[in-house]
Amino acid sequence: MTEDRSPRLVWTEDGAPRSDRFGDIYFSREDGLAESRAVFLAGCGLPEAWRDRARFTVAELGFGTGLNIAALLDLWRRGRPSGGRLHVFSVEGFPLGRDEAARALGTWPELADAARALLDAWPSPTPGFHRLDLPGFNATLDLAVGDAPWALTQWSGRADAWFLDGFAPSTNPGMWSDAVLDGVATRSAPGARVATFTVAGAVRRGLTERGFVVDKRPGHGRKRERLEAHLPGALAAPAAAGTIAVIGAGIAGAAVVRALDASGLSCVVIEQATAGAGGSGFPSALVTPRLDAGDAGIAALHAQALSRARTLYSDIPGAIVADGVLQLEQAARDGARFGKVAAQAVWPEGSMTPLDAAAAGARLGEPVETGGLFMRDALALNPARVLDAWLDGTDRIAATVARIDPTATGWRLFDATGKAILEAETVIVAAGWGAAALLPVPPLAPVRGQADWVEGVIAPPTAWGGYAAPTPDGLLFGATHERGETTVETTDAAAAARNLRTLEDRLPALAARVREAGPIRSRAAIRATTPDRLPLAGALAPGLFVLTGLGSRGFCIAPLLAEHIAAMAAGAPSPLPADLALRVDPKRFVIADALAQPSPAVDG
Repeated sequence: MTEDRSPRLVWTEDGAPRSDRFGDIYFSREDGLAESRAVFLAGCGLPEAWRDRARFTVAELGFGTGLNIAALLDLWRRGRPSGGRLHVFSVEGFPLGRDEAARALGTWPELADAARALLDAWPSPTPGFHRLDLPGFNATLDLAVGDAPWALTQWSGRADAWFLDGFAPSTNPGMWSDAVLDGVATRSAPGARVATFTVAGAVRRGLTERGFVVDKRPGHGRKRERLEAHLPGALAAPAAAGTIAVIGAGIAGAAVVRALDASGLSCVVIEQATAGAGGSGFPSALVTPRLDAGDAGIAALHAQALSRARTLYSDIPGAIVADGVLQLEQAARDGARFGKVAAQAVWPEGSMTPLDAAAAGARLGEPVETGGLFMRDALALNPARVLDAWLDGTDRIAATVARIDPTATGWRLFDATGKAILEAETVIVAAGWGAAALLPVPPLAPVRGQADWVEGVIAPPTAWGGYAAPTPDGLLFGATHERGETTVETTDAAAAARNLRTLEDRLPALAARVREAGPIRSRAAIRATTPDRLPLAGALAPGLFVLTGLGSRGFCIAPLLAEHIAAMAAGAPSPLPADLALRVDPKRFVIADALAQPSPAVDG
């Protein structure tokens, strides 16, 4: 049974939202906004604290209705430093629905713009991290849905200011526990400010014991006192980003470019051919998650990735060709497995729906022998629209990188003749299978895949081991899996015949329409895969990052992982929880190999 994470919201007679779970109101209808401004904004020394700061990070415990963050955004837009970027991290264990939040925030018309930005990006209440883009405010919000101790261990950021706004310690002691205060201290930048409405002795002592200087201040409204605290020290000025080189212009490289741009960083793209010359150059791509009923980490990673990918692709006109993908059963156990997947808490309500054979056939327009899993939020994509949008205006160098050498300040890139291409402080290798020749790392293996397409055939997106994906003017189907093969210069008639047979075995009526449609076109590319079928995304050395090993899930997982890498390069908080970042860390195989080695003998 799914755990009840509802705040059990009720509304008082004067229209204030109240949590029956904790027996406390979220704010006073009379002076809730004034209290937020006095206790949290002024209590953290805002806006003075962010003056002359290119980046400023605010963390909050107790997102609630979003009132504090709406007030923060309003102040940031009116008084932010030129070019400044705001990152917000907030934690909520019992999230409100969008409509409930809209009713609450509607109390203050002066926050209408900030409230609308939050409500337009309002996430599902599924556990995990949710990134909300707030471009009109030059801000990003990462909302962690879950318990505060867990969220604080998973966040990679360091806060310049803290809003401690959980329900009162007397009604919600878990929000003020030692574990939570440990997390606040660990994730604080030098000089961090803390503000809270409570003056409970345990909170004062807890902050003091962790190095904060704590002061009582006059309270707001009916509350006599409140707390302000600060961590001694000063934040060092961040180093200049310098030149950033991105190697590769497929979906991985394009996603990195977009993520860097969103972080305020520019880059140079190095690609030997045109954008999408590799696996991103087909006329359609299915954006589907890896389904795993037994590994909660894999499920959480792909659920977060699919949600993020869908959000970002939705902003590109013409990028989404079709919504929803039906995954047909391949084995007898798949029906039960799909039921377990659909019941996982990481998926938004109604996004994963098991179908019997009759319902699956009705969706496909022809009878099928098995049922399947309808993935509502998966989609078919026009790759060219995405690459064009994300690479537009980026500086590019047409070259093939053959070697990456360290320098005193970064890295130097060379071509096959030994000619230097570029020097850069930061290099991000997003070259698919090409990364294997550049980096002495983790085991990458090539898998050649050929897919075929026709024009004039319309069908819904379907996968089963093979797949059928609508293009803007037809249907793509395939694809072969030829392990160890790296030749893509020519296509294979035998491979095309296999793809058509694969389609015919599951969807014979669709295959017949494909045969009648006319010329079948073919294309091949190389997938880069890893032994555990998880990507490589992270740092290999200071200033050297990699994003590869995406297999057949690149269009699903690249946007989120690119943001993770861009955050690491920019020194900003990652949208990826720490446990999931470890799952894709490119050094995981090196560490595993080292642990597997026998200990040296010790003479005794």
